Amino acid sequence: MANSKSKPKSHSRNVLQLFAGLNPSIPHLPPIRSIAITTNSDSQTLVFVGTVSGDVISLSLNPNSGLSLFLRVNIIVRKLSLLKNVNVVSKRFFSSLNNGKEDGCFFAVAVGKKLLLVELVLSGSPVILKEVQGDFTDGIMCLSWVDDSVFVGTRTAYYLYSYASGQCCVIFSLPDPSVLPRMKLLAKECKVMLMVDNVGVIVDSEGQPVCGSLVFSEAPETMGEIGAYVVVVRSGKLELYHKKSGNYVQRVQIVGEAGSPCVVADEEDGRGKLVLVATDSKVMCYRKVPSEEQIKDLLRKKNFREAISLVEELQNEGEITRETLSFVHAQVGFLLLFDLRFEEAVDHFLLSETMEPSELFPFIMRDPNRWSLLVPRNRYWGLHPPPSLLEKVVDDGLTGIQRAIFLKKAGVETAVDDEFLQNPPSRADLLESAIKNMIRFLEASRHKDLAPSVCEGVDTLLMYLYRALNRVDDMERLASSDNSCVVEELELLLSESGHLRALAFLYASKGMSSKSLSIWRVLARNYSSSYLNDSHGANHLQDTINSITSDQETAVMEASKILESSSDQELVLQHLGWIADINQLLAVQVLVSEKRTDLLPPDEVIAAIDPRKVDILLRYLQWLIEDQDSGDTRFHTTYALLLSKSALDASEKEHVTHNLEGVNHKEINISDRWNNSIFHTHVRERLQFFLQSSDLYDPEEVLDLVEGSELWLEKAILYRKLGQETLVLQILALKLEDCEAAEQYCAEIGRPDAYMQLLEMYLEPMNGKEPMFKAAVRLLHNHGEMLDPLQVLERLSPDMPLQLASETILRMLRARLHHHRQGRIVHNLSRALDIDASLARFEERSRHVLINDESVCDSCHARLGTKLFAMYPDDTIVCYKCFRRQGESTSVSGRDFKKDTLYKPGWLVTR
Repeated sequence: MANSKSKPKSHSRNVLQLFAGLNPSIPHLPPIRSIAITTNSDSQTLVFVGTVSGDVISLSLNPNSGLSLFLRVNIIVRKLSLLKNVNVVSKRFFSSLNNGKEDGCFFAVAVGKKLLLVELVLSGSPVILKEVQGDFTDGIMCLSWVDDSVFVGTRTAYYLYSYASGQCCVIFSLPDPSVLPRMKLLAKECKVMLMVDNVGVIVDSEGQPVCGSLVFSEAPETMGEIGAYVVVVRSGKLELYHKKSGNYVQRVQIVGEAGSPCVVADEEDGRGKLVLVATDSKVMCYRKVPSEEQIKDLLRKKNFREAISLVEELQNEGEITRETLSFVHAQVGFLLLFDLRFEEAVDHFLLSETMEPSELFPFIMRDPNRWSLLVPRNRYWGLHPPPSLLEKVVDDGLTGIQRAIFLKKAGVETAVDDEFLQNPPSRADLLESAIKNMIRFLEASRHKDLAPSVCEGVDTLLMYLYRALNRVDDMERLASSDNSCVVEELELLLSESGHLRALAFLYASKGMSSKSLSIWRVLARNYSSSYLNDSHGANHLQDTINSITSDQETAVMEASKILESSSDQELVLQHLGWIADINQLLAVQVLVSEKRTDLLPPDEVIAAIDPRKVDILLRYLQWLIEDQDSGDTRFHTTYALLLSKSALDASEKEHVTHNLEGVNHKEINISDRWNNSIFHTHVRERLQFFLQSSDLYDPEEVLDLVEGSELWLEKAILYRKLGQETLVLQILALKLEDCEAAEQYCAEIGRPDAYMQLLEMYLEPMNGKEPMFKAAVRLLHNHGEMLDPLQVLERLSPDMPLQLASETILRMLRARLHHHRQGRIVHNLSRALDIDASLARFEERSRHVLINDESVCDSCHARLGTKLFAMYPDDTIVCYKCFRRQGESTSVSGRDFKKDTLYKPGWLVTR
């Protein structure tokens, strides 16, 4: 239970306002002791005022005119003999579970220490339904009957009696018997508030505490309910508290006779908008201020947090919609914007689900512009000035701050934030904050589902704001992404401000490739002039890589991305040159890109490539041949010639490098040079592979180029293509001394004379070269069976050491004799098998069969007699008719002799 000494949290605002008042002029009007209110329609509400003498005054309340004339009625109260000494009465309240009503009129009546549950029938006579004998020895002082639960308050405790079960139990005891118990039915929630001094404990129909306790400033005399609030009256003051939060909301001073008690009346369902307070001689009607007016009042006072809290409460209670909450967030945002609190303003804008991005366009771009008609007009309550450029908002706000500082010195309070007064911000800081937060809002808006025209405005103005803060990275990120920027609004702006990269990205994103490439070309013009003046050309990147800046590299990369997807032949070839000057690898990627839909014409591409940039041409031709399966002999021949020339150049450089001394290692490192090439393999390896694999180039043309060079293996491949076997063997055996390759080539030829020719080259090399006896012995050892021993002996040189060849020659002769004898054995065995097969066939055909009168066909079982018959290899006999039907390869048993051959041993096997 809450501490009675604690003070309620204050959130002061005007929820109730005096709507009408009555000061009756009836002479000798007895003091007012009771009051009731009932609503007949939206235009009429009846008020009944009861006095201590039994008089009832009827008042008519009109929302437009207030209280009307009253009628005094004298009531003669009928005595109910069954009910005497009644001190407390409570009408039964039915919750929404019972549709809020039930036939009949039921009351809970306290008579001394007894509790009676009574029904008034149509005749006006009471019928006692139940008499409750509870522990009410201290006397019943207050009652509430809700559905089947009757709440009873005595000086010592609160009780709960169940009409359904007849059980009565203590809810809780009161700590101080001197404090009178009071209770109030909260009809809207169907709950009961039980008072303990200045603390109100809210319980449900089962007597269980719910929500939190309400703590009032002091113990109330009487209580009422209006909407989400509890009305308490004490010492001539009316106070309003929120039921859920317990916050103190409003206080109204009641004008009346000093010390006279007050009574409060509210509408029965707790959802009404009126509450009446009566003193001895006055009746005052308070009306709930419309929610919109409450919100406006808080906004005018700049109580923005309270305004939002109120709106959220109203939404939770179902009094306003979610759209209204969004509307108020936007309204608060605009008020904060003109108060120069830009971050908080945008926070509220982002919380508004109905806030349109176009509503902020006038703060960024001067009207009129292409989006002026998109800006909604007169959407708000007129609490803030009309939209204007951020510069003007800041200037007007600073003027207001200066005025407030002056007024404060003069002792006049203002609505300007104290923080601004104590530490006035600079114009630059405020403008930067405004732009940053506008950027934050527009960036968040990009993720919403907006109309195309609004998307254009958001992205275009976002680029404006990025430029204002010189946020280059953000400009380029936006321009290079999928955006809705309007190029016409930005190209002059970005060009004049020097943000050419962002403009190039923007052009590219809009498909304006030519304009984008022109900008990238301008940005890349600062690459090394020495590279352009290099008359010798360059096949690798190392010569220029140090002179290329990162900006140039970025320019060429972005340009290459555009060209890789372009099928515009003229555009690609127009920009290929300067890209190749900076980065040959990217130039190749442009040419061989798989992203474009149409292949560039190879002849035009080859013609456009700078002849000095051999690597590019080589890589393009390689792509045509290997990846595109080009069978054009021109391309194959050109590729072979270029590879050969590159190999010759590399061989020459390598030869020169070996002859230099004292040169820096980094300058002569050949492997580094190869690694800088756009190829990953050595040029000679690629040349050799291509010469071997392709049959579409002209070998004679290539041979003319490399004829006088040291590219011996390449020449061997070319001679092989031309069928020059002798020259191939001379190169492999004598120039390269590659015995294995020479022997393999002889195996490819497949003739014995090739091996003999190779042996002669080993034994009698030309140009004064010493005989290659070891190679000759290797050849005899590996392929001696292919050589005629007599010819070998004739070719052997007298100078050849006998110990080197004797063992090999002996083995060769033995092998020769072994092969000869083995051949004779195989020949004789084959002849014997042939004779055996012939004899077996003869025996089969010479077999005789004896039949008699009892012999029958194994198929149709007819007697053979003198009929023609046939016998199968498995000794089955059939008549000629069945033989014609069965066929000669399948017997009666179903055996197919073509598939399942019948073997009979011949004489060679049996003997």
